[in-house]
Amino acid sequence: MKIGVLKETKKGEKRVAISPNIAKQLIAKGFEILIEEDAGSSSSFKNSDYTAIGAIVEKRGVVFKDSTILIKINPFDGEDLKLVDKGHILMSQLYHKSNAELIEAIAATGATAFSMDAMPRISRAQDMDVLSSQSNLAGYKAVIKGAYEMTKVFPLMMTAAGTITPSRVLIYGIGVAGLQAIATAKRLGAIVEATDIRLETKEQAESLGAKFITVDNEGEESEGGYAKEASEDYAQKQREAVNKSLFNADLVITTAMVPGRKSPVLISKEQVKQMKNGAVIIDLAAAQGGNCEVSKMNKTVIENGVKVIGTTIAPESVSTNASDMYSKNMYNFLMHLTEDNKFKWELEEEITDGTLIVHEGKIRKN
Repeated sequence: MKIGVLKETKKGEKRVAISPNIAKQLIAKGFEILIEEDAGSSSSFKNSDYTAIGAIVEKRGVVFKDSTILIKINPFDGEDLKLVDKGHILMSQLYHKSNAELIEAIAATGATAFSMDAMPRISRAQDMDVLSSQSNLAGYKAVIKGAYEMTKVFPLMMTAAGTITPSRVLIYGIGVAGLQAIATAKRLGAIVEATDIRLETKEQAESLGAKFITVDNEGEESEGGYAKEASEDYAQKQREAVNKSLFNADLVITTAMVPGRKSPVLISKEQVKQMKNGAVIIDLAAAQGGNCEVSKMNKTVIENGVKVIGTTIAPESVSTNASDMYSKNMYNFLMHLTEDNKFKWELEEEITDGTLIVHEGKIRKN
């Protein structure tokens, strides 16, 4: 079976879905690998790195024409779908819950499509979970970005000129990105506090050295491995509980997202106005509306001396590592779906059922 790896066309994207190392492993399993020219160049993978391990580097049209499986990271767009036919099996992040028109367009081609962002949050699927692997890097980069934007250093420093007190970091959302942000900020010497509507995350945050801020002793439950959207009453209580830490923070990182819906607003404009002059907010949920009321995607907003940066800190900023991790997820997923280089099509199996959005032109998930 031939696997085609496409070059990402989204502006600013530097990752590639399959690295040379994983391509080599797939070839060893009997797959043929076609790589679009320069697909890995922005991740520091040269065309020769692929040809050296037995992959074939081809032009875009040839990759579409000769491949059965087509793999990329970002959703297939209209130009991609012009080259897709009913024999193709597409694999990428499709964000199907908020991208109905794309799913209908894929179905119209008669193709089959798996959405990597729909991976079930179960233990068997952990090594296939691209959201987790990429969020891990996003949490790290958020702290590094914050350090660059701040006018203070993170650690306690005792010098001949006096003592520098450590910076205070507050993290909203204790998922994969939040946990890595806690760990990174602690390694850099900051005082770290964290909050989440799920009480079950308290132990995880504290194990990394963060003080956990909670509303009460009950919290809210998670839903399918993700935090569900909190009630307005609970959200208000959370804002009040966190205010003292927010107003004293030098760096705030927000990571709270609800799959398929707008991100919850956790920091209002009025709260921003009460923060320290020179504080920085890194809003990782900006692509879905933002956790901070004043944040704008891919923009820096200055509000009353507070710098609010709306971003995904998309892992393309560390594209070599991000590509390696995404590739390993894809390899594990392909091994799960196939046997002897053929798809098993176990449609009721939990991982297959959760990720198979379109099957032979029929939409299975909305």
